Amino acid sequence: MTMTSCIGRAVAAVTTAMLAAGFPVAAAAQTAGARPALDHDDTYSWRTLGSPRISADGRWAAWVVEPWDGDPELVVSKTDGSASTRVRGRGPVFTRDSRHLAYRVPPPQAEVDALTRDGKSGDELPGDLVGVLSLAAVEASPDGAGAEFTAGPVESFRVPEDGGAWIAYRLSEDPAAAEEADEETGGEQAASGGGEAGAEEEAPPRSPEYEKRHEKEAGTPLVLRHLDTGEEFTFPDAVSYQVADSGTALAYAAATDEAGGDGVHWVDAATGAATAVMEGEGRYRQLAFDASGDSLAFVSDAAEWERDQPAFSLYRADAGAAAVVAAGPATAGMPAGWRVSEYGDVSFSDDGGRLFFGTAPRPEPEPAEAPLERDEVRLDVWHWKDPYLQPMQLVQLDDERERSYLAVVLPDGGTVQLGSPDLPDMARTEDGGSDFVLGATDVPYRRELSWDARYRDAWAVDVRTGARRRLAARVRGGRGPSLSPGGVYAYWWDDGDRDWKAAPVDGSAGAVSLTAGIPRAFHDELNDRPQGPAPYAAAQWIEGDAGVIVHDRYDAWRVDPAARQPPVRLTSGRAARVRHRLVRTDDDPAPAEGDLLFSTFDERTRAGGHARGRGDGAGGVTALVSGPFRFRFRAAAEDAGRLLWTRESFGTFGDLWTSDADFGDRRQLSDVNPQQADYRWGTAELVDWTSNDGARLEGLLVTPEGFDPSRRHPLMVYFYERLSDGLHDYRAPTPGSSSIAFSFYASRGYVVFAPDIPYEVGYPGESALDAVVPGVLELVRRGFVDPARIGVQGHSWGGYQIAYMVTRTNLFAAAEAGAPVANMTSAYGGIRWQSGMSRMFQYERTQSRIGGTLWDERDLYVHNSPLFFADKVRTPLLMMHNDDDGAVPWYQGIELFTALRRLQKPVFLLNYNGEAHGLRRRAHREDWAVRMQQFFDHYLLDAPAPRWMAEGVPAVDKGRDLGLGVAASPAAEPE
Repeated sequence: MTMTSCIGRAVAAVTTAMLAAGFPVAAAAQTAGARPALDHDDTYSWRTLGSPRISADGRWAAWVVEPWDGDPELVVSKTDGSASTRVRGRGPVFTRDSRHLAYRVPPPQAEVDALTRDGKSGDELPGDLVGVLSLAAVEASPDGAGAEFTAGPVESFRVPEDGGAWIAYRLSEDPAAAEEADEETGGEQAASGGGEAGAEEEAPPRSPEYEKRHEKEAGTPLVLRHLDTGEEFTFPDAVSYQVADSGTALAYAAATDEAGGDGVHWVDAATGAATAVMEGEGRYRQLAFDASGDSLAFVSDAAEWERDQPAFSLYRADAGAAAVVAAGPATAGMPAGWRVSEYGDVSFSDDGGRLFFGTAPRPEPEPAEAPLERDEVRLDVWHWKDPYLQPMQLVQLDDERERSYLAVVLPDGGTVQLGSPDLPDMARTEDGGSDFVLGATDVPYRRELSWDARYRDAWAVDVRTGARRRLAARVRGGRGPSLSPGGVYAYWWDDGDRDWKAAPVDGSAGAVSLTAGIPRAFHDELNDRPQGPAPYAAAQWIEGDAGVIVHDRYDAWRVDPAARQPPVRLTSGRAARVRHRLVRTDDDPAPAEGDLLFSTFDERTRAGGHARGRGDGAGGVTALVSGPFRFRFRAAAEDAGRLLWTRESFGTFGDLWTSDADFGDRRQLSDVNPQQADYRWGTAELVDWTSNDGARLEGLLVTPEGFDPSRRHPLMVYFYERLSDGLHDYRAPTPGSSSIAFSFYASRGYVVFAPDIPYEVGYPGESALDAVVPGVLELVRRGFVDPARIGVQGHSWGGYQIAYMVTRTNLFAAAEAGAPVANMTSAYGGIRWQSGMSRMFQYERTQSRIGGTLWDERDLYVHNSPLFFADKVRTPLLMMHNDDDGAVPWYQGIELFTALRRLQKPVFLLNYNGEAHGLRRRAHREDWAVRMQQFFDHYLLDAPAPRWMAEGVPAVDKGRDLGLGVAASPAAEPE
């Protein structure tokens, strides 16, 4: 019996026992004619919708329906609903001519499971195929058409973005070589024996270090297939390939174990004719075409292959001619001791004149011989002057070893180094034609990252000379500095001055504030963290760098980066308290005078929608669609005014819809979870109350189907800062990674409450207590909550607040605190192992909101730490804290568990081995959802305790007995 089936049977046994005992939630669902409440097995039928795509002509849409467990279903449908088909697949891509759809075909999950049970793993399991659907065939067969063809298994596939009805795909293995290996004919002896003695002199033996540095990936066949005719061309030994966006050409790098097989080949996509642009033993990487498909560039170490540490050079091949060196180790402009990097991206400017690539210092030679294992010294040296802490350096080790710095080959052939170790990050315009790139560096401020935000300096770097000019210093946070699309300006958010700033990169003027002259706040006015506030939304540019669109709380504004024109308000949402945010339907800058699409959000009702306005503000704003839903824009047809979007609410899954550009001619395309209609659900609404500080607060209240306000119901409380804006979010009942599923608990008769929490710096725990407890008491006062049956659950920051609360109040009959910080004094100096960062910054500047160091605010760290008040806890506490948690070290959960255990308090700690901050494995999510429900049902609904709660699960039974069944004797249940 599998462990999953054990879970299912144990839960069924517990449910039976609950019914026999008159379990109130289950009994409520058994009334005549009522739909049943959800059980865990029911939730596994829920599916998600992903990867929505629309063809360029707007006539076809595709999306993927993913089950909880099983095979993904790719749905392809005409947007008018007249034809559709369904196949096993994911990752859909329409061809530019809107005539075909390419996608990946994963192996059937049942087949993979069967092979896994037989001990197969890794390469022994089947890989994905590539499939192509003919949309004409789908249209001709409205009841469904199968794939035009499938092939594989494949490593990858690509179709050109802008033209060409063809596909290129690289197989995972060489079918001929695999077949030969399977024949087991003794070919190895035949290949090595016989022949004329002395016909070929053996090469001298190479050292293991040389062989390691000269390893090459094994090539596999690359196939070019014309989709209209089915004609195929196969090219052997490909290790990488690139498709020209124009659709005119394909290029691939080949690698073989035989002499003369390595090289780069240019393929005419129309004829399939391949031309070697460079050959010779070595490695060939970073293939890139220019926009026209007439030029190809790549890097290779073939010229120095026989050296111990061969250096790469940059090559360029025009129109399929032989490649020539564009830059190499001895090229003028290359820094001394540097070389072309094999890891740096290669790209052309749109006009093909400039060729960008990466460089890096030549690495130090490796030792001639590796030390014996017994003689190795394994040591990390932590130094107080290190820019990054050692754990952070180790996390970033591979990235640092592969770091490259931007350089450019100019049209005259000259090479200019742009980036450097002290200015590592470079941003250029998409077309690569600007005279300046924007350099950014956090190097001078890296030590501060441990206790503060990331700071950066911004520099304008002249592409023609490499000359630098500093534009801004010590810019804090994640909103800049950035480069405008046309490359004219650098811009950033200044969280100290609370405004957007911009500066011309050519130095013709200094930085100016874009928003200081507007009598509105452009920062988050609800920010309650001890750091500068973020802006309301990202800045968006007008075409030609003629303007910037920024947002206050309710409206969008067009501002002039040159500070010559007055600002223009594009929307008018303030009076009605309706937020407007610009939505871009493509990657281009917004039009200067054309139509703009805005999302809308009513702060009073949380209703969503979309509206239409103009880039010049003329004509006002016209509402297009609105209602008690959350609307999400998903895709737009490139050549037609057709949109894809979803519409959801608490009771309505976010199915896919299509419409014209003004949200007219609306049609629902998908129906992903029709089974929801078979089960009890719930209704979400807003509630308000007054906090202990006198503030008027709001929160979400979810009531079960058939809710009777005259009856007292069990209450589940969940919170994480502010959640009320999510009133119309759909919440699937499937097992989550860390938290309760609102819809699942509502289906089973619980009322669910999610209160908003404002914070006072220095008192995060008390702030939560002052917001949540009055909200709960207000619900009790209204008469529909049983004060003896209130539970609370939260994870991470929510888990911390719950751990704090149960040291201050006995309001809750049971509490679950996931991954809680129990002791801020020990957590302060800890490490977030996933990133390697110190945890200091979050206490001083961000979510933990203490606002000072441990030595400056010692009393606040103790006051906010549940561990120091563990003796006050009277609430049964469940914790989930996993041993691979990279955000909150799991010793925090251990500290609280061992304290409460010593104090003889009912406490349980679940550690899912190898799991991180939230659960990733499906089986663990299922198990966690069951245990959490058992825990709360026992304490809030008098359900019998399962054995893991009543007796525990001894280590000797680990992996054999989950302890989910009902305890043998009520006397064994925890007090």
